[in-house]
Amino acid sequence: MLGPVILAASRSDRMRRLISAAPVTKQVVDRFIPGETVDDIVPIIEELTGRGLELTMDVVGEDITTPEQAAAARDAYLALVDRLKELQLGERVEMSVKLSMFGQALEGGHELALANVRPVVEAAAAIGTTVTLDAEDHTTLDSMFAIHEALREDHPQTGCVIQAYLFRTEADARRLAANGSRVRLVKGAYKEPAEVAHQQKHEIDKAYVRILKVLMEGEGYPMIGSHDPRLISIAQELARKAGRKPDEYEFQMLYGIRGDEHLRLAAEGHRMRVYTAYGTDWYGYFMRRLAEKPANLRFFVRSMLTKG
Repeated sequence: MLGPVILAASRSDRMRRLISAAPVTKQVVDRFIPGETVDDIVPIIEELTGRGLELTMDVVGEDITTPEQAAAARDAYLALVDRLKELQLGERVEMSVKLSMFGQALEGGHELALANVRPVVEAAAAIGTTVTLDAEDHTTLDSMFAIHEALREDHPQTGCVIQAYLFRTEADARRLAANGSRVRLVKGAYKEPAEVAHQQKHEIDKAYVRILKVLMEGEGYPMIGSHDPRLISIAQELARKAGRKPDEYEFQMLYGIRGDEHLRLAAEGHRMRVYTAYGTDWYGYFMRRLAEKPANLRFFVRSMLTKG
């Protein structure tokens, strides 16, 4: 399986330099990350919302080594909020954040990350939108869930992400569903050991369906993060059986993948949110997109061979 190899490469400085220097890289990266600045991304926001889609915005970058960098990440999101306020899009555009960007891995990181993310959540609420806390590797999750609970005390619309490949996730889903949380369910895109995570695709898919059923039957708001046509069909059936209305759950897919499906679901009356990343520190995000789907890797390699 190439996925674990690619995920290992996502942490390699040598691979980062090699791939970043390839002449074709920017062309391919642009498929998944359509801009580096807020100004770059505003036309994308306007285009997608104008076509009936909703968005969740991610300022890419995870390798934070100083409190100053964490504060800069906070400020980047606050600048995004300012632009979203100008666009008057309200809940049409939310934000996704990785707590590693806000200093979670530094000394005193839990408190630092909470202190940095809180003003972003407050600013988002002030313009009628919200924030979802992205899941990262399993060692960070207890801190992420604790921060999520703390933020929900004042801003209950704050969401979080759970990953189907982790053994713990079904229990997490039951707790979050009972609490009425907004929850994005994804398969998982980090290299995790067999002691904590399913390793085979069929096991992950079965876990995904079990967990999605828990969310659909619970009190929260499920967000289905998948491009898999089979899982999308299953999600629609589970929503129907649970008696959920079209505005009581949503689909989420990545910018640059299955764009026609985004529009099809929206045209059918589903809430369809496009996960759209931007920024200069794109490497880790890009490599996980390659690891998630073999077709993405083939696209990249073919481009390098034909354009390099």
